[in-house]
Amino acid sequence: MDNVLYLVVPCYNEQEVLSETANRLETKVNSLIATEKISDKSRIVFVNDGSVDRTWQLIRKLHNRTPLFSGIDLSCNRGHQNALLAGLMTVKDSADMVITMDADLQDDIDAIDLMVDKFMLGIDIVYGVRNNRKKDSFFKKMTAEIFYRLMNSMGANTIFNHADYRLMSKRALNGLAEFTEVNLFLRGIVPMIGYSYDTVFYERGARFAGESKYPLRKMISFAIEGITSLSTRPIRIITGLGIFIFLVSIGMLIYSVARYMSGDTIVGWTTLMVSLWAIGGLILLSLGIVGEYIGKIYMETKKRPRFIIEEFLHKEEKEREDNERTK
Repeated sequence: MDNVLYLVVPCYNEQEVLSETANRLETKVNSLIATEKISDKSRIVFVNDGSVDRTWQLIRKLHNRTPLFSGIDLSCNRGHQNALLAGLMTVKDSADMVITMDADLQDDIDAIDLMVDKFMLGIDIVYGVRNNRKKDSFFKKMTAEIFYRLMNSMGANTIFNHADYRLMSKRALNGLAEFTEVNLFLRGIVPMIGYSYDTVFYERGARFAGESKYPLRKMISFAIEGITSLSTRPIRIITGLGIFIFLVSIGMLIYSVARYMSGDTIVGWTTLMVSLWAIGGLILLSLGIVGEYIGKIYMETKKRPRFIIEEFLHKEEKEREDNERTK
């Protein structure tokens, strides 16, 4: 094992921060190479997820400047999770370990050293976990708490306060390749691989530049995607509600018959209207949840590609050929 490390960094309209990100990661990787923790074959791979700004042009410049940087250009925007998967599946045969992280510099790059140390001890998956949310607003803290607790309560088991900052060994990546679903939620899929894992705690910083790619609307959509991709618990909840309402209706029927037999007038207009609205709303909600699952089944049966790579900038093969010519 050569301890070849690949850093996979998905990018979507990150021209404001990309140069600084590249500089910091280059310094970190070179320091790890200098201390012989990782091989000099290690690479930093930026994945351009259909950016409409100058992100890909900047990646190409970095690649032309030094072979340390590689670039993957997806044919169109496929979303953060698919961009991550594209990077992982492209480099898995060349790397002994791969670390994924976002381009916004919120993840502490010094945690990379600790992740590599854990890998050296034989750990296959190392999760980067935030140690606190002191820098978040009250609303952000509250919604994040709700997000993780809702995900876990609905059966989409995730690591609390872990996003997509993690190290995976070659063995773990080969395990991930066995999961072929189109609807991706890597935070839930990776724990399902089942190999040895550990955590590294770090303090998450503020975004260096640019705007967040995950506002509240996208976080809600992300949560729904994760729950419906990994768990059938919402459908079981609907089944439970259906049984409960059926039992209530039997009780109301018995109550109504008893009132009628006793000669009392059944007023109940308000109760009837409330019941109709409640049951109608429940039916529509249930249809929506079931429809979400049917839609996912529809997408899975089409077996469309999860990503298409338009261009892969990588100098490893060329360097090997040049070295052979000079010998």
